[in-house]
Amino acid sequence: MHSFIYNNTFNSEGLATFTSALQDPHLGIAIAVAIAIHNIPEGIATSVPIYYATGSRKKAFMVSFFSGITEPLGAIIGYLILRPFFNDIIFGILFGIIAGIMVFISIEELLPMAREYEKSKITIIGFVTGMAIIALSLLLFL
Repeated sequence: MHSFIYNNTFNSEGLATFTSALQDPHLGIAIAVAIAIHNIPEGIATSVPIYYATGSRKKAFMVSFFSGITEPLGAIIGYLILRPFFNDIIFGILFGIIAGIMVFISIEELLPMAREYEKSKITIIGFVTGMAIIALSLLLFL
């Protein structure tokens, strides 16, 4: 649940996708694909526990929907705030912050939680494999 809160409080994926598309449409597509790949398991991880806790598909869908809608809303709000200042330096700082937030959530929240349920090395292997898949998806668009 903590990662759900962090994700919605610091949702910057939409802003990353939007601003990267403004900077370079080719890069924007690559970022969108990478984030879309990770949004599938994120949506499942958000909705499945809600469904099993409540038995309501509608409630599970609504929670996932509102979790997902924060990305385009974050993009719009962030762009409106940063538009007067936007340049290559702000672009680099923005991506550094976004990367830091995503890595922090993964290492601080998700990885320890996964290790509680799976004591083998499979969680670390999955973590590294996930990073490799994201890196590969970005390289495919260069």
